[in-house]
Amino acid sequence: MDRRRTWAVFKKELLHIRRDPQSLIQIILLPVMLLLLYGYALTFDIKHVPTAVYDRDGSRVSQGFLREFRGSRYFELRYWVTSYAEIRRLLDRRDIRLALVVPHDFSKTLKAGDTVTVQAILDGTDANTANIILGYVQGVVAAYNQRLLMERLSRVGVSEIKLPVTPETRFWFNEDLESKNFIIPGLIVVIMTMVGALLTALTIVREVERGSMEGLLATPLKKSELILGKLGPYFIIGMVDLALVLGLGQFLFAVPLRGSVTLYIILSAVFLVVMLGQGMLISVLSENQLQAYQMGTLLTFLPAFLLSGFVFAIPLMPPFLQLVSYIVPPRYLVTICKGIYLKGLGLKELWPSALMLVFFAVFFLALAMRKFRRKL
Repeated sequence: MDRRRTWAVFKKELLHIRRDPQSLIQIILLPVMLLLLYGYALTFDIKHVPTAVYDRDGSRVSQGFLREFRGSRYFELRYWVTSYAEIRRLLDRRDIRLALVVPHDFSKTLKAGDTVTVQAILDGTDANTANIILGYVQGVVAAYNQRLLMERLSRVGVSEIKLPVTPETRFWFNEDLESKNFIIPGLIVVIMTMVGALLTALTIVREVERGSMEGLLATPLKKSELILGKLGPYFIIGMVDLALVLGLGQFLFAVPLRGSVTLYIILSAVFLVVMLGQGMLISVLSENQLQAYQMGTLLTFLPAFLLSGFVFAIPLMPPFLQLVSYIVPPRYLVTICKGIYLKGLGLKELWPSALMLVFFAVFFLALAMRKFRRKL
């Protein structure tokens, strides 16, 4: 491979990019826009659940029970209704996710020392959200029951009671349970996947459509010199995009980065080579730019979003999809990002994923060169 010829192709591609400033601006702004859009819109934190209250008792005791919900950050008591028809109307319009119905004999039954039933009506159209809200309701009720039990025991002379087993919960790595702390690292992977693949998915097929490929074939360029020369400028652009989204995640979203920034950048650069190689392979195999764009979206963005572990946990997927996820390169960078961001892991723990990225980089580049010769 001749470095001068590779450098000549590199400069040619740089000139092409510079002569199309609108596309360059889009390439730079697209990752920023995606990070802002998904970073703010995509969240799994369920707080301030809109709640309606049907207090049929209307006593001080029932109001004290409802204060437990009002004092929680997970509930927002917005509506005070007087019938089930109002609850149904609010649920149909999706104005509320939860309705609490306090029975008319709430205070009387509690004072008698009996068990009283409080009804919680949930919007089950989103099963996962409904289950989480149900857990919040049960937690508030359990705390209220414990306080009432202690009051009753104190009235009969029992000043202190010790439970046989008390759980002590400790969260590692994401102590505040903020969804942005694991969404942003995974989102960076998805953005780098899409940007890296789409940057190069149009390079070769664009030369063919414009008729400039014949001029390149008339030169003594080797296939490796042509492909590597074309990849160089897009690698630089991809690293600029990586720096932008990394800075936004750090300073705008305040996501903790507990591991080595240098290791993160190096492994992300390897992943960028993987996606550039995959995009180049797509460009070589495509007949036109529209086909290349569609293949790039189908083979890179969708697997990165659905099968990388970014949104959906891989162990919870069907066995077949778990096997498919092993051939999705973003899976390994998601593991690396979450390990470096949240756990502060080093190469000692992450080397299997890093080795897989190196393998995919070599594989896609070698395959692109092989198919490029057959296409010509």
